[in-house]
Amino acid sequence: MHYYKGNMAVTRLNNIRPEMLVWAFERAGFDEDRAVEVFPKLESWLSGEKLPTVNQLQQFAKRFYVPFGYLFLQNIPNETIPFPMFRGDAGEMNRFDLNVYDTVTTIRTRQDWLEDYLVENDIEICQLVNSITLQTPIGDAVNHLRNVLDLEPRWAFSLARTDVAVGLLTERLEQVGVFVAYNGVVGNNTKRTLKVSECRGFALVNRVAPYIFVNSADSKSAQLFTLIHEVAHIMLGVSAGHAGEDLGAHDTYERYCDAMAAEFLVPAHVLRETWNHDIKKQTRLFKVSEIVVARRAHDLGLLSDQAYRNFWMEYSHRPISEKKKSGGGDFYLTSVKRVGKLFAIHVRNAVNSRQLEYTEAYRLTGLSGNTYQHFMTNNI
Repeated sequence: MHYYKGNMAVTRLNNIRPEMLVWAFERAGFDEDRAVEVFPKLESWLSGEKLPTVNQLQQFAKRFYVPFGYLFLQNIPNETIPFPMFRGDAGEMNRFDLNVYDTVTTIRTRQDWLEDYLVENDIEICQLVNSITLQTPIGDAVNHLRNVLDLEPRWAFSLARTDVAVGLLTERLEQVGVFVAYNGVVGNNTKRTLKVSECRGFALVNRVAPYIFVNSADSKSAQLFTLIHEVAHIMLGVSAGHAGEDLGAHDTYERYCDAMAAEFLVPAHVLRETWNHDIKKQTRLFKVSEIVVARRAHDLGLLSDQAYRNFWMEYSHRPISEKKKSGGGDFYLTSVKRVGKLFAIHVRNAVNSRQLEYTEAYRLTGLSGNTYQHFMTNNI
């Protein structure tokens, strides 16, 4: 359908179903009133009074984070996260969160490219994937992981801070072929934050390119636990994600991964040797959260039921600990965490060997032009 603006014909689209527009803004977490408030033209489209132009519909798609082509579909697409998301005591989550979905999609896109690239170039695959089962004793699984990462039980004691511990583990994991990314927003869009209550992290199992994502909006001690929890999923060969609080899962795999993370980060024999009833001091030694120390101490009989209940009553009333918002930091250093150093190295090598076009490298990293060049030259 055409109308004329001056001497120019403007095409209006008469094949966009209102149901698709409603689906698009509800998918992004808006009700109709809020959607119309942020995008006033929508009201006349929904009533049928006016039809959108191509440019207007592109603006709508951008505002509500929906692929432009989806708006032309006759049926609402079935969008699901391809693995279970667990929330501690609440069990598996069924709620759809667009920011989590888009983040999972980004990581899966990277993983798909990596799998083809690594196989084509005969790059050694990760030996951690499918290396244990639920029948593997926790101690044996932890010892295997320590051996692969070349770490002893008190590895964290000599480190200054928890963020240093997270960095060291990430480096060791990447050295053995596990890809790790950290982000607290969708891509580089600081307006689209990832809530810890919706996603603390997830693991995407792949024999060639296992991938772990950790929500960097979370506290550093929580990131550390999440990282090892997701490593356990990689070792079990089961993709999954989790949100909210840890150490309360009902799912068999989640319980195993929690137990393995707890033993790796706070080994039973070490805690028995260092225990002095000062939970905060223990957190400084092991670089983990207070709840991890308290739960471990209680499980090992070092903290009485009453003392643990008293601690839990106080702890459970605290808000989920997230990092304090800062001034933003160095964009390129942040990008190393968002993209992942190991992944960036493979992208750079693929571009240099003409196995990957620059436009595809830009899409995979979320960086382009001079920003991409600066990142690869100075940070990777």
